[in-house]
Amino acid sequence: MASLARADLEALLHTKKLGRTLTRDVSSLRPDLELASTGHAGLDARLQGGIPRGHVSELVGPRSSGRTTLLLGLLAAATARGELVALVDALDMLDVESAADAGIDLDRLLWIRGHVVANPGLCRDLNQRALVQAVRALTLVLEAGNFGLVVFDVGEAPADAIRRLPFTTWLRLHRMVEGRQTVCLLVGSDRLSRSPAGLTLHAPSLRQTLRGSGAGHGTPANDRAGVWGGAPR
Repeated sequence: MASLARADLEALLHTKKLGRTLTRDVSSLRPDLELASTGHAGLDARLQGGIPRGHVSELVGPRSSGRTTLLLGLLAAATARGELVALVDALDMLDVESAADAGIDLDRLLWIRGHVVANPGLCRDLNQRALVQAVRALTLVLEAGNFGLVVFDVGEAPADAIRRLPFTTWLRLHRMVEGRQTVCLLVGSDRLSRSPAGLTLHAPSLRQTLRGSGAGHGTPANDRAGVWGGAPR
C-alpha cells in the first residue's frame, strides 16, 4: 500500500511538472543556507535570520490571529526564492485566490487537500482516519524530498483528534527532516511539536512585528516576541 501511495505521489509530482523534486537537492541553490527567510525583515530580525532548515518548527494561534496571513507569507517567500513548497491542507481550507494575492507562485505549490472536518459530530472515527491519512501524505512528501518548505496545516482540527495521534508521529517527522534543507512547519491552534532546534511562532504575539513595528532592530527571539526557540544560534 505504501509503495502504491508513493507511486501516486510521484505521478502527481510529474503531472505538476514538479518531478525534479525527486532528484534535485535544494541545497544546490544555496549550499550554505541554514535558515529560511520569512520574507519579512522585522520577523527575520526577531528570528535571528529566519526559520531553521532541517528541523520541525510550528506556527500556532487561534482563528483570526493572523496565523493564515503569516503562513501565506512564508509560502510566498519560499516560492519567490525559487523553491518548491508543499501544503498538506488537512481541512481543505486554502483559498487559492488569497494565496495568489499573497504572492505565492502556484506553479511551485503542491497542494494536498484533506478530509478532516472541524465539527465531526458522530463521525469521529472517520475524522480520525482522515487525520491519519493527512499525516501519511505529509510523510510521503518528506520522503520525496527537496522541497524548501513543507507545511502540515491542522489549524481548525478538533483538539481531541490531534491528541489521539501517537506521540511517535512527531518523533518520526523529526527524524525524517533532520539534516535536510527542508523547513517542516506544523500549523495548529495550539502547540503540536517541534525539534529541539526548531521554533514555535505564536501568531497573535507577532502581529506588531508583522505590521512593521520593530523591524530591523535585531531583537532576540523570546516569549515577548512571540517566538520560542530551541538551541541558540
